[in-house]
Amino acid sequence: AHLAGREDDICKLLAAQAHVGTRNADAQMAPYIFRRRADGVHILNVAKTWEKIHLAARIIVAIENPQDVIAISARPYSQRAVLKFAHYTGSQSIAGRFTPGTFTNQITKQFREPRVLIVTDPRIDHQPVREASYVNVPVIAFCDSDSPLRHVDVAIPANNKGKYSIGLIYWLLAREVLRLRGTIDRAEEWDVPVDLFFYRDPEELEKQAEEAAAAAAEAGGAWGDEATAADATAGFSEPVAAAGFAAAPAAGFDAAAPAAAGDGWDAAAPTGSWGDAPAAAGTW
Repeated sequence: AHLAGREDDICKLLAAQAHVGTRNADAQMAPYIFRRRADGVHILNVAKTWEKIHLAARIIVAIENPQDVIAISARPYSQRAVLKFAHYTGSQSIAGRFTPGTFTNQITKQFREPRVLIVTDPRIDHQPVREASYVNVPVIAFCDSDSPLRHVDVAIPANNKGKYSIGLIYWLLAREVLRLRGTIDRAEEWDVPVDLFFYRDPEELEKQAEEAAAAAAEAGGAWGDEATAADATAGFSEPVAAAGFAAAPAAGFDAAAPAAAGDGWDAAAPTGSWGDAPAAAGTW
């Protein structure tokens, strides 16, 4: 029943353009091609994509240790998706350049012995695919209309050049793996959004951070101006000045008070000059 495909998942595949291939077509990919458009672009069969995603998920779940599954991608658009897939499924990942001999040379420090290999593009990731064939490791690959299927055991027909298509395929594959393991319920939605699997341009991230900082600074400046104006209005308003600074001299510092007392600073001042006092006391 779950192979029938939910309508919203199919809509997601179409929205991400996972069914859009290239102008070229490989002969071995002919069973997965639905038709060819007038502009020469091949359209992939979404039903085949859905079936192969479930088949690949069953193969991955059959591995007892999730660490024996390795997802590899040298394409920048799929490196984030590979890391997220490995994080949520418990598998390993190699994002970026693949070091030759990782599967065949036991002397190297990064030597690994996987049981299943997942690659994003069998053309770009040809080195790990070839080494996997040397050590009899099955390969699951996302294959476009022009992708070579040599040494590929399970081909998932999908657009492996678009960042949204790659992220969505990895998200669907990780969700199906968790459902088959019983980690999440099939009747409920996965709480992990598909946006986490999409590639994000560093320049766009910097631009968003700058815009957020500018907006925060502008909001802080406007708040500071309002606070300053409020303080000025509260501290130097006309009623306060009339009550505090005008009435104080009339009550406490009356000009007639020193004259009435008669013993102010003028009364205590000496009548003579500074030179008279030493003369009365004597000479040095």
